[in-house]
Amino acid sequence: MNGVTRATPEQQLEVFRAGSVDLVSDAELLAKLRDGRPLRVKLGCDPSAPDIHVGHLVPLDKLRQLQALGHQVIFLIGDFTAMIGDPSGQSRVRPSLSREEVARNAETYREQVGTVLDESRIEIRFNSEWMDRMSVSDLIRLASHHSVARMLERDEFRKRYRSGVTIGIHEFLYPLIQAYDSIALEADVELGGTDQTYNLLLGREIQRAYGQPPQTVLTMPLLEGVDGIKMSKSGGNAIGIREPATEIYGKTMSIPDRLLAHWVTLLVQPDWNEVRELQAGVESGSGNPRDLKAALARRLVERLHGPRAAAEAESHFDRVFRQKRPPDQVPSQTLRLEAGRGGVSVAELLTRTGMAASRAAAKRLVGQGGVRIDERRIEDPASELGPGEHLLQVGRRRFLRLSIEAGSPR
Repeated sequence: MNGVTRATPEQQLEVFRAGSVDLVSDAELLAKLRDGRPLRVKLGCDPSAPDIHVGHLVPLDKLRQLQALGHQVIFLIGDFTAMIGDPSGQSRVRPSLSREEVARNAETYREQVGTVLDESRIEIRFNSEWMDRMSVSDLIRLASHHSVARMLERDEFRKRYRSGVTIGIHEFLYPLIQAYDSIALEADVELGGTDQTYNLLLGREIQRAYGQPPQTVLTMPLLEGVDGIKMSKSGGNAIGIREPATEIYGKTMSIPDRLLAHWVTLLVQPDWNEVRELQAGVESGSGNPRDLKAALARRLVERLHGPRAAAEAESHFDRVFRQKRPPDQVPSQTLRLEAGRGGVSVAELLTRTGMAASRAAAKRLVGQGGVRIDERRIEDPASELGPGEHLLQVGRRRFLRLSIEAGSPR
């Protein structure tokens, strides 16, 4: 097969192991590799948000390595399970998504995965293919292979049960359906983050119950979000791989210094030598964490958007955050006052321009000190702005050139 690296089973085992947290089990995987057939390697991702984030690059990069060994990569889009919501790490019932919301979110996943993997050699599947056809009796049979007591061994369920926080019965179905996905796909190996360990091991148990050989489980480390907590779109701390280059660069520059070493370990690519050299300098005490962060941000943007976008994002960041000047290119908008009105409140202005989702959100932004007009921090959301040209800044990275025009007399 073109593009496939020849390697012995023992060498392949080392590739599987590299960078992982746990592998269950080495002996089983080595026996599968010695059979000499391409293994079916599964990674599932629920389209609970429109974009894949950079935390997903960790397992996707591992899949790329396994593709190079000739194994069959299966990227499973959990369009059915996304309507339930993965309870892993959740301290409360997760809001369910409608089928329409899930379908919209899933539309771009194929394209995004293709930026990392060899698209011609990915098997992309949706678990609604088999779950929509599953009868109630089939679901009861599936549920009969696990117990409530075992389910309550999960840390998040145990904590919620003890503290009286609601656990929906549908949440118990999620790991069972994820396990059934492995049966439907006849998975030999399943990848997931360390927060997925329970679900992945349950897949082995359910496969045995249905007469299939148990899948090998490979857990990968989790990338922290920009706030130091597990990266997730729902948590608001993620960097989407399709976000604008300036956002990716700026958010990477905002991560705490204490996360740098882990981010470098998980995201650095083989040819990013300057990032490794800067990391060595930081570890020895002779380097500056800011320089390392900038090199990582530049390389990450370059990977996702190309060299030109990376150079522009770096220039934008330096101009706005180091030189304290507005960016070179700022979107503009015109706001016309109603006849007889001499001005518009800041809260209304933020809402009408789309810089805040609502008046309440606008007031919160002002209260947090996150709104500047003409480089002056706004402290009162009720203060008014009259006709003229203004530079509006919300947060650290959002700018708008605003032209307020007086309304025509009646």
